[in-house]
Amino acid sequence: MTERENHYASGMLDARYIGQVPYGEAWDMQKAYVKQIDGGERAETLLLLQHPPTYTLGSDRHPEHLLLDQEELAARNISVFEIDRGGDITYHGPGQLVGYPLLYLDAVGLDLHAYLRSLEQVIIDWLGGHGIEAGRKPEYTGVWVGDEKIAAIGIKFNKARHRRGFITSHGFALNIKSGIASEGFGGIVPCGIQQFGVTSFNDLTGRSLSVEEAAEELLPYFLKQFRYERTDNGALTQE
Repeated sequence: MTERENHYASGMLDARYIGQVPYGEAWDMQKAYVKQIDGGERAETLLLLQHPPTYTLGSDRHPEHLLLDQEELAARNISVFEIDRGGDITYHGPGQLVGYPLLYLDAVGLDLHAYLRSLEQVIIDWLGGHGIEAGRKPEYTGVWVGDEKIAAIGIKFNKARHRRGFITSHGFALNIKSGIASEGFGGIVPCGIQQFGVTSFNDLTGRSLSVEEAAEELLPYFLKQFRYERTDNGALTQE
């Protein structure tokens, strides 16, 4: 195993699906967990969840890419957050699997670009297991099926205080439910990209896969890509 490969092999991962969580609550949870991981008080963690309808604007934000005014946002019950990940505006909502990997990346052999590509590869491999040919687009992050984006990725690297390296936060949003493109993405210019569309797993396959089922299926691909074992081999959903 090379040094670059080895810096992912941190051992055990606390992976859990926690249902639908308001965006602000999940953001606070991430920040608290990052501090705990940094201090050695918590295992590295993968949070899998859904959000109520929410628009988030990252550090490359362009407010004009939000196409709804305050009255329309209120009528649709959509929250808006300006946050500390990279990227522009995106949508989170029911029917979308959101993943927040909170991982320690050692400074030795660290390649932040490779981490981003590895996250994309997890989703590409999972989709490939369902016969969906997905990939990347030059100049854009995320996972694409043809000219339609199925997963957005926006991440943050938090400098560790107690050791050399970084702890990741934020992550990916994978569209599962049919119709999610028109439900939420119609009110924005997703990631500032006007010339391409948005799709979902169920739109592509005609299936009715649930977000919980997608989380169960995706987890082994994540563990394999990043070389972790789970701290708990029981059910992914936490009661």
